[in-house]
Amino acid sequence: MTAMQVFVEVADRGSLTAAAESLAMSRAMATRYLGELETWLGARLLHRTTRRLSLTPAGEAALARCRTLLELGDDLRAVSAAPDAAPHGRIRITCSTSFGLSQMAAAVADYVARHAGTAVDMLLLDRSVNLVEERIDLAIRISPALDPGLIARQLSVCRSVLCATPAYLQKRGRPEQPDDLIAHSCLTHHYVGRQLWALEREGVTTSVAVDGPISANDATALMQAVRAHAGIAMLPTYLVAPHLASGELAIVLPDHRVATMGIYGVYTSRRQMPLIVRSFLDFLAERFGEAPAWDRDLGKTAR
Repeated sequence: MTAMQVFVEVADRGSLTAAAESLAMSRAMATRYLGELETWLGARLLHRTTRRLSLTPAGEAALARCRTLLELGDDLRAVSAAPDAAPHGRIRITCSTSFGLSQMAAAVADYVARHAGTAVDMLLLDRSVNLVEERIDLAIRISPALDPGLIARQLSVCRSVLCATPAYLQKRGRPEQPDDLIAHSCLTHHYVGRQLWALEREGVTTSVAVDGPISANDATALMQAVRAHAGIAMLPTYLVAPHLASGELAIVLPDHRVATMGIYGVYTSRRQMPLIVRSFLDFLAERFGEAPAWDRDLGKTAR
């Protein structure tokens, strides 16, 4: 199993040295494990040159099977463990850049500090990933609704607000109703409200066509542009709550509500969930919850 783990790490990292460092073993030890696996299989798995490593046809065929066997090994340890066994091992997760930087990095640090013997690989991407192809154990997705074919657990909620700097509002005027946004620089997200912002008040939803000089695929980039007085943006409270509390940013149209989205943990299988994945999901659900910390008292501090 260790030899297969070395092989998979080498294939993923493209470097024997990097794989050895990741597994906390010497390069010589990793080389020995790899050689023993090739001897056992009776085939060379890697083409080795001075510049790079690449898979042989036999290596391509063996890689997927080695991944499967390693996953089965994790599952076997999980089902064989005592009910109160501590989580261990490595988990590979992905989430958006803005959520990763503002919330998940600190959550991951707390989790690995609480559970010795665990490790987390974070992949920050502003796109949906194929969990199987990219070997993701858990994807954190923020969406109004998930595809019904996905296996997921809701961890929390994501609320958004329209916000700008007081300096921008003083210069351009504060919108009093949704249609006033047409005359403003509205900074938009590529995937959420690119052309229309839907705002609800007392059960009535108004959709406003918005436009502005800046659009981005990352909420953090939009927030930084807003902080530079470039305009108004629809931003998640998990990101802007500290800036609203400090008064650096102000909520625009505070009586109108932006539709709430869910924060979900998406995974591949309920039946073969490793203990560390289950433990991490429980941890995130407890940490964030239905009333996440970033939303507490937001109305009193931001208006």
